[in-house]
Amino acid sequence: MEALPHAPHTSTSRPVRIAGIGRYLPPEIVTNDELERRFDLTQGWIAAKTGVLERRRADVAAGETASVMGAAALTEALESAEVAAQDLDLIINASGTPEQAIPDGGPLIQRELGLERSGIPCFTVHATCLSFVAALDVAASMLTAGTQRRIAIVSTEIGSKGVNGVDPKSESLWGDAAAAVVLEAAPAGSASALERVLFRTWSEGADLTSIRGGGTKLHPSRKDAAPEDLHFTMNGQAVLQMCLRRAGRFFAELHPPLRRDGMDGTGRGDRIDVAITHQPSKAGLEAMERFGVAADRTVVTLDRLGNCVAASLPCTLYEAVRSQRLQRGDRALLFGTGAGLSMAGALLTF
Repeated sequence: MEALPHAPHTSTSRPVRIAGIGRYLPPEIVTNDELERRFDLTQGWIAAKTGVLERRRADVAAGETASVMGAAALTEALESAEVAAQDLDLIINASGTPEQAIPDGGPLIQRELGLERSGIPCFTVHATCLSFVAALDVAASMLTAGTQRRIAIVSTEIGSKGVNGVDPKSESLWGDAAAAVVLEAAPAGSASALERVLFRTWSEGADLTSIRGGGTKLHPSRKDAAPEDLHFTMNGQAVLQMCLRRAGRFFAELHPPLRRDGMDGTGRGDRIDVAITHQPSKAGLEAMERFGVAADRTVVTLDRLGNCVAASLPCTLYEAVRSQRLQRGDRALLFGTGAGLSMAGALLTF
């Protein structure tokens, strides 16, 4: 059977704006010194391998759950947008590490906000590390269609719970964090817009990044279930090589001037002021330069936060906004990779 052509990427600019943004970082900081002593590694090994100097760890046993973290991040986003929580029309949980299997994480965040009787709808958009970009696309479409007026997107991740505790590279890479935005239709005369989103998946790489257990195939109740089935596994080198083979064409499709002329381009409207990327690893960030993404315009949080799964992108976006590297009217490139194997990018005028 002949394969059907894939759908074209979103090309219609949608006039939406991020009205508010918030972030929550667990107070516990785990340094490289601590991990290098635990794994009997030479000093500097972790930074050289991953690019991470420190990362945050959530204290779940003390009640620092994903929903608590997400609600804290959203509270800050609502305050910066000057919007009351009860004025939200929808809460989208855009996370890759669920607090529990059922219910969906959205209602848990809603409850932590004190909105348990509000009736505000909640659901999850789950695309692993790309959940925030996918949710942004969904929310922008709903706002443009006029079915919603104001939508919260929350990415809250406790990725540290998915590691097996014996692999120093995996243990040192992941960090816990939450971030949230309040998205609404852009007011008349505003330049703010989600200009373009491109999402691609190549399932030939589906087994390169996985947690095999927890679902119906390898349910924990099975007699042959093994603890390692519930732990995250990744062939990092294979993932990187697969992404490198695909990225050139991907960027050429997302924004042709980027691949050809870099972030400044040559024509009006080509310029990209800042790059907000998922923070996968040191090698992943360095690879971006070969596709026209300038290092001096890329916001980096990997060194202090590690890889925070879907929260990496909005946590880095938060830093860009709070440091004023991204201001109203500036254009940002959002980009990341995720399990699947998937790749997503967006052009956003803030």
